[in-house]
Amino acid sequence: MRSKWILSTLLECKAQTNARKALQNPSWLRYGRGRRFAHNPAENPNFLSVVDNPPNLVRSGRRHGPGLIVLALIPITAFALGTWQVLRLGWKTDLIARFEDRIIRNPLPLPPRIDPSAIKDFDYRRVYTTGRLRHDQEMLIGPRIRDGNNGYLVVTPLERDDDASTILINRGWIPKKLKKQADRKEGLPQGPVMVEGLLREPWKKNIFTPDNKPEKGEFYFPDVQQMAKFTESEPIWIEETMEPDLLKAYDREAKGIPIGRPAEVNLRNNHTQYIFTWYALSAATSIMFWMVVKKPPSDIARRVRQNKEW
Repeated sequence: MRSKWILSTLLECKAQTNARKALQNPSWLRYGRGRRFAHNPAENPNFLSVVDNPPNLVRSGRRHGPGLIVLALIPITAFALGTWQVLRLGWKTDLIARFEDRIIRNPLPLPPRIDPSAIKDFDYRRVYTTGRLRHDQEMLIGPRIRDGNNGYLVVTPLERDDDASTILINRGWIPKKLKKQADRKEGLPQGPVMVEGLLREPWKKNIFTPDNKPEKGEFYFPDVQQMAKFTESEPIWIEETMEPDLLKAYDREAKGIPIGRPAEVNLRNNHTQYIFTWYALSAATSIMFWMVVKKPPSDIARRVRQNKEW
């Protein structure tokens, strides 16, 4: 009985204390004693909801890797190469026009002595000269393919009269089966001959062509300086020409008579294709770069930055 009396006394004291606090601070009833059961944030005039203060979405982690830099360099490089090909097209077109202007002129007699440094100004110029072909110093350059058939280019020193210099004549192509001089007697004219052809600059060797071996009679590339020194000739290169005639070419091939080249400019001019290729690549990679930049990477994590009032 005594314990019940003590408990009721404590409860009455607690109730009086709560009533006194409620009279002094009415909000205590909401946020003090009844917090666990009657909490309602909306009744707080200072409360900010998600609608009043929305969260900020931020991205964490790297947005793009170093591959984006490489992708950005591709269209720039392709555009630069396309512009360079435009310049090359203008240069090649002008060069071909200059050579074609020389080739349509009447042939000039070749002077007794020629300055090799002046050949550049007469490249593709038609010339003629006379002399004797030194078949004992003949050189075969090959292999060379013509119409699907394997063969060689016949290069023979021409010993000119009247104390003129000896020069090198590229007489043309013969089939491989007639490589030996004994099998092509008709292709070895004796006595004085007149040669008409194109005066050409020395060729430039590429890195894939093997070196010539003059001591073994193996020539893979017309190295004019080397061949002239080997035959004690002047480094002057004449490419013998002939009228394009299919029947005549077949007859020459069968007899082992070298088939000369036509008097025309045979420089390749593919720069227009290169221009289209590089500019198209630049445009395509530019679109790819734009799409990559605009599209957010899939591996980026998203997080919400909490408001300090929460």
